Amino acid sequence: MTSPAADQPLRLGRNPGLQISHDALDRQTLTPMLQHYADMKDQYPHALLLYRVGDFYETFFQDACTIARELELVLTGKEGGKDIGRIAMAGVPHHALERYCRQLVEKGYAIAICDQVEDPAQAQGLVKREVTRIFTPGTVLDEGLLQPRKNNFLAAVILAGTHWGLAYADVSTGEFLTTQDQDRDQLHQELTRLQPSEILLASEAPDLNRLLRPGEGGDLLPEGLPTQFCYTLRPMADFHHPEARQRLLETFGVRSLEGLGCERLTLATRAAGGLLGYLADTHRGQPIPLQTLSTYQLTNYLILDQQTRRNLELTQTSRDGTFQGSLLWAIDRTCTAMGGRLLRRWLLQPLLDIKGIQDRQATIQELISQTHLRQEIHRHLQHIYDLERLAGRAGSGTANARDLVALRDSFDTLLKLAPILATAQSSYLTALKTLPPELEHLGDVLHGTLVESPPIALMEGGLIRPGANSDLDQHRQQLEQDRQWFVTLESHERERTGINSLKVGFNKAAGYHISISRSKNQAPPPDYIRKQTLTNEERYITAELKEREARLMTLQADIHNLEYEIFLELRNAVAAQASLIRQIATAVASIDALWGLADVAIYQGYTCPELVENRELFITGGRHPVVEQALPIGFFVPNDTHLGGIADLMILTGPNASGKSCYLRQVGLIQLLAQIGSFVPAQASKLGICDRIFTRVGAVDDLATGQSTFMVEMNETANILNHATPKSLVLLDEIGRGTATFDGLAIAWSVAEYLAMTIQARTIFATHYHELNELASLLSNVVNYQVVVKELPDEIIFLHQVQPGGADRSYGIEAGRLAGLPPSVIQRARQVMQQIEQHSKIALGLRKTGPNSSRTTQPATKVHQGQLFSYEL
Repeated sequence: MTSPAADQPLRLGRNPGLQISHDALDRQTLTPMLQHYADMKDQYPHALLLYRVGDFYETFFQDACTIARELELVLTGKEGGKDIGRIAMAGVPHHALERYCRQLVEKGYAIAICDQVEDPAQAQGLVKREVTRIFTPGTVLDEGLLQPRKNNFLAAVILAGTHWGLAYADVSTGEFLTTQDQDRDQLHQELTRLQPSEILLASEAPDLNRLLRPGEGGDLLPEGLPTQFCYTLRPMADFHHPEARQRLLETFGVRSLEGLGCERLTLATRAAGGLLGYLADTHRGQPIPLQTLSTYQLTNYLILDQQTRRNLELTQTSRDGTFQGSLLWAIDRTCTAMGGRLLRRWLLQPLLDIKGIQDRQATIQELISQTHLRQEIHRHLQHIYDLERLAGRAGSGTANARDLVALRDSFDTLLKLAPILATAQSSYLTALKTLPPELEHLGDVLHGTLVESPPIALMEGGLIRPGANSDLDQHRQQLEQDRQWFVTLESHERERTGINSLKVGFNKAAGYHISISRSKNQAPPPDYIRKQTLTNEERYITAELKEREARLMTLQADIHNLEYEIFLELRNAVAAQASLIRQIATAVASIDALWGLADVAIYQGYTCPELVENRELFITGGRHPVVEQALPIGFFVPNDTHLGGIADLMILTGPNASGKSCYLRQVGLIQLLAQIGSFVPAQASKLGICDRIFTRVGAVDDLATGQSTFMVEMNETANILNHATPKSLVLLDEIGRGTATFDGLAIAWSVAEYLAMTIQARTIFATHYHELNELASLLSNVVNYQVVVKELPDEIIFLHQVQPGGADRSYGIEAGRLAGLPPSVIQRARQVMQQIEQHSKIALGLRKTGPNSSRTTQPATKVHQGQLFSYEL
């Protein structure tokens, strides 16, 4: 879609001149409008510049080619000026701007909106235009550009060798945090946890303020930074410590950063200050109501690397990236968007502090035991809007009247909820037993000022209720009198003139007028002034009509302006309380998240885990929280897990498709749920706190970096062995299967032995290398478990039961049959298997009856001081 004034569509390939850059042209030869466009584009080189022209937002030069390609619009051309020829042009209708901006932001583009800031009818020459809004992936505030249940983080990174500083903020909710560390791998993991929409990177590159979309500009990024995010290169000067520190002091009105926790964290301070500088640039003159900066340490939380989050499918499935089928999908029963966002953050950043976990457990237990309390909380939560983002829009000056009404209605609900929570015991619940007086008063002001259902438009009136402002009431009274004069004008004029066909009309072009039919051939009164002659009638005005009309129009404009001024005062009053509103929002979000976890516990039969300081991991009747919900009630087979006491390493064997991977994941998910404070899907559980959960599940490759499936497997395994501790939980599924049998078996044995003897991490090792069962006879902290099956003459039945003992068969051919391999392939596989088994028996017989048969057969494995040094096959 493009402007109706545009010329015929042109194809870039047939007219290379359309691709010319505005930088490559002599500005003096461009038309005045295009000269201004090029000048504005110079100020925002990293953004697509949408330039208001009539009812369209147009783009030109390279930007036109970009949006035509990304939005699938028609690319047209426009005469550029003397000796220029045609330049590229593409545009979108003004009423569809938000929809197209959303698409561009989702694709990783920054957008600068250049609006007309004066009335075109009154403009002398070129209409004055200015950039009024800047949208970048990490700084958007508009509701239509945000996902309700997911934070939209803007991050800033500063690097100094292996050391790094990170700050991140959600401009829409006000969250603002910073940290620093010295392990570059931890930075990678933290960025993948946050999934920021945009990352600011201090750079000395000459092309600064450049936004690199995902996968672009890898040569400009320092080694090790993930390339799947948007990066905006910023001048290094924005991140210098003195300037960054001063910016933080001024923003939060403090004299020292000690209270913020980062006085001695130089890199964290530089990152946070650079982020504030960027917000000042993108929100020109617009306040950004961020919460007070918080400093955190990575060691305060359970660490989940990218592979673990993917393998455990915490927020999306690993197969197709959908929300349905993830752990969050299974446990999210929240009523509010802010509760949903908080639950997501808890899930990705579990606690290490037992006291903090137990506080959440106590709240869930209280909600479960107090049915009436739980039901009343749920009923009221459904009527509370997104207070965090409403406060953010009010604080930034972008909230409309309906946003303020949503705040007002939420305050009303909180006032009703407060007495219900007054008798609660949990600290999470009692946080809302009273509504701060400032917010109660603000709610009264909103009630007394705004109408019940205001329009979205702020400059067209209808916002303020009668009685809210005496001047406004007087204007409205005068307006109503003048309108009544126009209502009675027609009957009055008919009576005065004796012309029964006389009518009083109005249209936007001509205004008010008196119409007399020409067919009647009746002379108008002498005070009538001819205004317009039409085919069937004559239109007139009078001096009094003209005066009344002018006064009516003036009164309407004055009323609209006065209503807007009153609304701005009201919005500023709300903005002044943005910090307090967000404190209440945090309490609401916590209650909402915990209410949802209580609801899951009730209807899914979850129990409260006992958290202990030691390394125990005892689960009775554990279940997978997602698979259980996907199956009919009662179909899931629960299983026990005992680790960290006598045994550190469990060797888990059994057939393909029997449930080994499900068992591994359910143990990891139960541990993770326990450390966010949730009840868990088990009959009972006693769990020691984990510092990290590691998983190595599935076979994937990374062709973009030239890594085979086996190399990816080895990299992930190396990461586990280099970072696991005795307090870690390690879940391994098939190590060494991507190489030759003996190589793979050797690696699997060595990895298992290292985990059991050197690290002594709690580990479940699922494998088809049945030879690993031998470890249990050699190492006291290794146990064998198997997933049992029931064998029938023509088939096997998977029982999905994990029991002590080691399996000696994998039933891979049977699994292939169940998967639908052609019968001829299955039959041939069985024949080949019989031949292989026969040859194996012959080879074994030769070894026993050969020249050395008189020697006593040695055990398959020899161990010296606990170390494997010979493995004879």
